[in-house]
Amino acid sequence: MLAPVPHRNFALLALLLIIAGPAGVAASPNPAAAPLALSPCRLEHPSGLASLEAECGHLAVPETRAAAGGRQLQLFVARIPSLSRRHAPEPLFILAGGPGLGASTFYTGVAPAFARIRRNHDIVIVDQRGTGNSHPLNCPFDEQQMWDASEADTVRIMRECRISLARDHDLTQYTTSVAVQDLDAVRQALGYARIALYGSSYGTRVAQQYARRYPQHTQALILDGVVPPTQVLGPTTPLDAEAALRRIFARCRADAACARQFGDPEQDYQQLRSKLAAAAVPVTLTDPRSGLPTQLSFTTAVFTAALRLASYSDDHAALLPLTLHLANDRNEFAPLASQYLLAAASYDAVLAYGMHNSVVCTEDVPFFASQRIDRGRVAATFLGTSQLDALQALCGQWPTGVLDADLHQPLASKLPALLLSGTADPVTPASFGEEAARGFSHALHLQLADQGHGQLVHTCIDRIMADFLQAAGTGKELLVDHRCADKLRPAPFFLSLNGPAP
Repeated sequence: MLAPVPHRNFALLALLLIIAGPAGVAASPNPAAAPLALSPCRLEHPSGLASLEAECGHLAVPETRAAAGGRQLQLFVARIPSLSRRHAPEPLFILAGGPGLGASTFYTGVAPAFARIRRNHDIVIVDQRGTGNSHPLNCPFDEQQMWDASEADTVRIMRECRISLARDHDLTQYTTSVAVQDLDAVRQALGYARIALYGSSYGTRVAQQYARRYPQHTQALILDGVVPPTQVLGPTTPLDAEAALRRIFARCRADAACARQFGDPEQDYQQLRSKLAAAAVPVTLTDPRSGLPTQLSFTTAVFTAALRLASYSDDHAALLPLTLHLANDRNEFAPLASQYLLAAASYDAVLAYGMHNSVVCTEDVPFFASQRIDRGRVAATFLGTSQLDALQALCGQWPTGVLDADLHQPLASKLPALLLSGTADPVTPASFGEEAARGFSHALHLQLADQGHGQLVHTCIDRIMADFLQAAGTGKELLVDHRCADKLRPAPFFLSLNGPAP
């Protein structure tokens, strides 16, 4: 998931919301890792709504591999053993998105989607350094700061975060290029010859770089919400987000019941942009997270964040024509504000902003200058140029980290890869998946109609992934029956707050 976050600039800063060795670029070998002892544990989701049994431990790795005798990090590792005693020798490693989301948090929220795979494969979770339980780069700020932050305030808050984190972290050592070395150290410590990888959103970048560095230790890849190695994240995001939003509106216009109830959502959208540009709207509502009365100044910035969050998944998009119409036609902003608060809360508490900054300020923002950015077109979108400008301002005072010279080079891999895209994805559009698929000689790319960012939890995707892994390495992975994905449809539009039509 490339993850969005609350309020104006916090909402715009985040760019995003796992065979025998073919040829590849050799990586500097990790020193032989000592066996990793795991003990029974429970993985708990921060929401408290999910908990599962696992085996957990910590693997010590150097923060800076080039500096002998330096600080050691404790990587959090969890394994959910296969249910079969005669399981496949290759486990599935789970790589989360963000950047900044811990894999343990991600997995506990979506574990049922991997149940079929677990029948025949161990599941291994590694909180990437700087996230989750692995020396997280958490920025200390409170919610009120997020609500009140201007662009200058955002840069100041992140500068204070950098100063605080730099006391006991080398912020140059929390990038993809270092993380893939950690993954291979975990592989060695657990005694696996090869591993399969599932990557979500930013995690797809990590998975592909691991496959580039360690092809002989990689069995297969499942890439969900794909970031091609060649793609610099940021410059096209406002245009992609606008295209996804317009696709939602077009789907409503083509739906007789939605069009009859709301007309053209495009009109509500444009009129709300004009109204909010003139003046903010004070909103009193019941906070969907706490149940307590709260007040919110509904500004253009909040509207921008609400639109971005709503377009990430089909279930949130199903509410959008209704909430836009209520706000524009009846001046009832509470439903749209509630939808925004509820969606934002799911990201805010779990994203390590410092790690996010260390990644994007090394791997993306320094490459903005080489991209052809049409600022006129970008400015016309609902996201506008704010994200690009804020990221460049922030990264001007955040250290640049370790970067493999080939991180943004095209991949040329003989490994089997399953790629999953949504045709209404606002941040990693299906064209990204098409581009990434060209880097694999054995690629199966599924494009789910009118779905947003991340396809993991949709019906039948679990079976497709399990069948793909079972076939990986046999030469039959491209023959996996995936016809069920063609039948998936987005959630129906809500025609009232009671839900869709019967």
